[in-house]
Amino acid sequence: MKKLISSALFAITFGLFISSCSSEDVKEPTCSDGIQNQGETAIDCGGPCGDCAHIVTGKITENTTWTNDQIWVIEKHVVVTDGVTLTIEPGTIIKGKEGQGTLASALIIEKGAKIMAEGTADAPIIFTSINDNIALDQTSGTNLSIADTGLWGGLIILGKATGSFEGNVTEFNIEGIAASDEYGSYGGTDDTDNSGSLKYVSIRHGGTDLGEGDEING
Repeated sequence: MKKLISSALFAITFGLFISSCSSEDVKEPTCSDGIQNQGETAIDCGGPCGDCAHIVTGKITENTTWTNDQIWVIEKHVVVTDGVTLTIEPGTIIKGKEGQGTLASALIIEKGAKIMAEGTADAPIIFTSINDNIALDQTSGTNLSIADTGLWGGLIILGKATGSFEGNVTEFNIEGIAASDEYGSYGGTDDTDNSGSLKYVSIRHGGTDLGEGDEING
């Protein structure tokens, strides 16, 4: 398990699904984002589409950009597949839904995939829990503390570089992902492998406990 982004580190399958406003919405539409905000008691954001969240689940199979004009919500396992690049703009907020075990939310960068998440000091990229009341254009919420952990899975990045495994093993399955899930494998012999770049990225309130000694260390 050596090398960071450019090797095999960190630690998701189904079809890509995005929930957003209807094409019939104009000017002041509302959409369901699954988040209670601005004093709401339901789950509609009650504002223009730009203020709503996009819910993402399953496999990302083509180059994709997550923009900073909306909140992105990860539901269950979201997997960036081999050969695909996920780009995340500075200032983007990503929230992970609640869930335990196989329902835990996590963003997984599969072997051969890339994540380009380059924030700035003034506009960091923030991964956090759905329970965090942080809103667009903010860098922190007000309702959670550093002690609030395990609220969602986290970010998992898997590479192809040589790992420090026992015996003659060159590949291994990351903790927290079932061995039957092909996207949980990491390691190999390509020490020039590059899984992308993280700059000014904050990952908060992750680390879902899947069982004794088995967790996603988001």
